[in-house]
Amino acid sequence: MQTTVDIPEALHDRLRQRAERAGTSIQELIVKAIEQSYSAPEAPKKGKYVTEALIKGGTRGPLFPTDKVPDDLIFP
Repeated sequence: MQTTVDIPEALHDRLRQRAERAGTSIQELIVKAIEQSYSAPEAPKKGKYVTEALIKGGTRGPLFPTDKVPDDLIFP
């Protein structure tokens, strides 16, 4: 499929230079960039251990709630 896109001249120059260095075409560079940007996300890798806190903050545990409603607990 053919699509027309207006590319700023400075960006086009950079694309042309990169394509020449890579021995490919501007079209191939653009298609590859789009495929990388819109590809399906990778599944998380298994077997990694948690080495950092999951919730960043200076204190541990909930802050004082304004009422007695458990849903009001705020974790930093």
